[in-house]
Amino acid sequence: MIVPFGHIFLLAGLIFSMGLVCLVAHRNLIMTLVGVEVMMNGAAIAFVAAALRWQLMEGQVFMLFILAVAAAEVSVGLALVVSAYQRTGSIDPDHYDILKW
Repeated sequence: MIVPFGHIFLLAGLIFSMGLVCLVAHRNLIMTLVGVEVMMNGAAIAFVAAALRWQLMEGQVFMLFILAVAAAEVSVGLALVVSAYQRTGSIDPDHYDILKW
């Protein structure tokens, strides 16, 4: 059984939208990072769907690059959140004024 092309893009759009809601709605840096990760996964699903539709490998290769960038983003982002939490004692982005001179 083959899943229709439109259904895969609908799934990718829903996942991307859930990440966008998570990014906008939460005032927490960790949930912001999770929202960005979910958005990147939705985009990766769309690339794989397009690659399967047109029988090209470029979409799948681009998905691997998205996963590599997502892993790097999580490691750097969590390191920054931990560092900022140690300085301010909060993960609320409104409390971060450590970059002001």
